Amino acid sequence: MIWFDYYNYWIVIVLMMVGLYLVMARHNLARKVIGLNVFQTSVFVFFISMGAVRDSSAPILAEGITQYANPLTHVLILTAIVVGVSTTSLALALIVRINEEYGSIDEERILLLDGDD
Repeated sequence: MIWFDYYNYWIVIVLMMVGLYLVMARHNLARKVIGLNVFQTSVFVFFISMGAVRDSSAPILAEGITQYANPLTHVLILTAIVVGVSTTSLALALIVRINEEYGSIDEERILLLDGDD
């Protein structure tokens, strides 16, 4: 089965759809942040899948090794993970502050209390 050879891409699609659903369908702000993290994880898996080279070695010079994996994708993902953790912590801190101000983290209730339509 040729479609099973690309199972990691199927995982990426499923994670993206789950993350997108959590962001769009839920009104709870914490669940929206979780959905963004799931979506972000799918992008990480996609980049790592694109950077994988079959039958390759770590980029360390040694005799007898002719094919090396490109470390750039892994470095980019490590940087993205650090930025993602920082963004998530900031979002959660804002959610805590919103909860202190409005007494709720439900998006519709906050909009009603704020007076916006």
